[in-house]
Amino acid sequence: MGRIIALDYGRKRTGIAVTDPLQIIANGLETVQTAQLMNFLTDYIAKESVERVVVGLPKQMNNDYSESMEYITPFVNRFKKLFPEIPIEYVDERFTSVLAHRALIDGGLKKKDRQNKALVDEISATIILQSYLEQMTLK
Repeated sequence: MGRIIALDYGRKRTGIAVTDPLQIIANGLETVQTAQLMNFLTDYIAKESVERVVVGLPKQMNNDYSESMEYITPFVNRFKKLFPEIPIEYVDERFTSVLAHRALIDGGLKKKDRQNKALVDEISATIILQSYLEQMTLK
């Protein structure tokens, strides 16, 4: 059984979360510059067994895709060409940034630390991954 990677894809930065090998626990891994994302994933996949990738699906309240989708689609297509054996799934990412900020507040982080956008992206990816894991246990 391989790990599951979740991505909170952004134009500048992408938050990354990963499961343990048994796919029980979601942990924040890192936030990388989006321009370096494919290199990071290539290196990570060379070292670790990855079963699938979950990408946050940017939707608006009316259920339409947000403009971020125009950046995500080319990334997903490129990933599929490089790693055709690794399936990609989407998970609704609405409210993940709000939940990430709430987690930082509840965790007692100071206001200055809560302004760290890279940390928010990593926590958002973790929330996306946890949501995916919960959906899988319901199936």
